[in-house]
Amino acid sequence: MSNRMKTSVFSAVLGLGGMLAASVPGYALDKVTYGTNWLAQAEHGGFYQAVADGTYAKHGLDVSIVQGGPNAANSALLISGKIDFYMGGPQGELSAVEQGIPLVDVAAIFQKDPQILIAHPDAGVDKFEDLAKLKTLFLSKDGYLTYFEWMKANFPGFKDEQYKPYNFNPGPFLADKQSAQQGYLTSEPYEIQKQTGWEPKVFLLADNGYSPYSTMITTTRQMIDTKSDVVQRFVDASIEGWYNYLYGDNSKANELIKKDNPEMKDGQIAYSIAKMKEYGIIESGEGLDKGIGCITDAHYKKFFDEMVAIKVVKPETDYTKAFTTKFVCKNVGASLKK
Repeated sequence: MSNRMKTSVFSAVLGLGGMLAASVPGYALDKVTYGTNWLAQAEHGGFYQAVADGTYAKHGLDVSIVQGGPNAANSALLISGKIDFYMGGPQGELSAVEQGIPLVDVAAIFQKDPQILIAHPDAGVDKFEDLAKLKTLFLSKDGYLTYFEWMKANFPGFKDEQYKPYNFNPGPFLADKQSAQQGYLTSEPYEIQKQTGWEPKVFLLADNGYSPYSTMITTTRQMIDTKSDVVQRFVDASIEGWYNYLYGDNSKANELIKKDNPEMKDGQIAYSIAKMKEYGIIESGEGLDKGIGCITDAHYKKFFDEMVAIKVVKPETDYTKAFTTKFVCKNVGASLKK
């Protein structure tokens, strides 16, 4: 038998093993852990959906979601081998490449980063460039070092003097009409409107040229090399989970989200889902044409070039080590869209 035929037979056996695990009583499922980057929310919904509706089990997987949060260290747990997958992001993986840490993005659930800037509705801010006219921008330290540098490099008028630290309290922004604050498309605008009764102006950085993927499925090079079939099944099942979460009955997934994060309410969940759909956070670009989770070299390199231009990433960094396209862009689960 040729090596090529042996490889094909081996792949078929691996795939059959996954199906048997789901269909034969007593057959052990492969245990997998996925660490999120924050407390449970609708932005994690597809993963919870695949747990709740049995999609992971159908793919031969027993998946545990390890919730993130202010004091969680899920990225460190991935590096140390304590979890199998993590909800990473390109900037983190590019940094890992520079440090010689073999982390790899295998799927990009969010084609657009939901990072936004929020302004008052009556402050004369009608387009993204108008934010440069404001006296104050409340930004996190990470935001100041990354996308604010990108803003200064690509739009005239933004300057360091505008920066004030954002302490994740909207109070200072609400008190100052000539300010804007950072936020997440699916979160802060809802809470601000709920508190004030007025709808803030929202500017999505991704729709103004800032191009990182977000909500990745990130794993280690060792996992890819030794358990490629598990990686493929986890990616496929997660993608199916996202289609079912967006277009099917997501009530059981939402119950699991609220169980993990009791502060999460139905109104916030519904708002988040609506905004993810409205802005094409999950389904746009290649994610719309080739399926949820798609990663392309061109998209990844665009962000890499943006980070090099603002000196966040070294130009000699081999960005291709930060991701692989082998597990995605196959329109897996697209037939579930209703």
